Amino acid sequence: MAHELRGAELDQFLDRLFDLSGVDLSGYGKRALQRRLRSLISGEGLSGLGELSERIGSDPRFLAHVLDRLMLRVTTMFRDPSFFSLFRGRVVPLLRTYPYPRLWVAGCSTGQEAYSLAILLREEGLYDRCRIYATDLNDAVLEKARSGVLPLVALDEYEQNYRAAGGIRALSDYYIRGKTSAVLDPGVLDRIAVFRHDLARDASFNEFQVIFCRNVLMYFDE
Repeated sequence: MAHELRGAELDQFLDRLFDLSGVDLSGYGKRALQRRLRSLISGEGLSGLGELSERIGSDPRFLAHVLDRLMLRVTTMFRDPSFFSLFRGRVVPLLRTYPYPRLWVAGCSTGQEAYSLAILLREEGLYDRCRIYATDLNDAVLEKARSGVLPLVALDEYEQNYRAAGGIRALSDYYIRGKTSAVLDPGVLDRIAVFRHDLARDASFNEFQVIFCRNVLMYFDE
């Protein structure tokens, strides 16, 4: 695409985006934002950021679509199984020394990482005295996180990840499978608090023993 996204033009667009949505992307890595914006502009057949800015101001649905494209969400249950295996072996023993461990999954997206953590802690006999806080900027993904719904097409991948992460049962023990989706056992969701939080603008809201930022740090600048 020939159109160049100049620094001042990009800043103006991000200001416009913030005014319309309350979402502050000014601290995100500029190269990643530019790549996504070029792809978005090209895919929508727009002339540039000016036309994109006009469109988000006149079409709330398109604004939501743009935010979803810019805040790329990559999440799956027990993603990077070796991480969860190490967490089980090295971090869980430390958590046992606290009476009520608090864990924060920042940038939780649709909740798969929080679900994974809940299952792991349940298997380690810690979940009843833990609290998991799962936060994100996007209300739509937060609704999905609260629902505990899992896509059927991903269940085989989730099962493989769970086993590689050191799971001691079958992942299917933790959900009920339906015709179009699966729903997590309410006991998995019981200690997860899901709510909106903006890492770029909001302060920390508690003290934590563990903070997961695996889904978000890669997107911010220094």
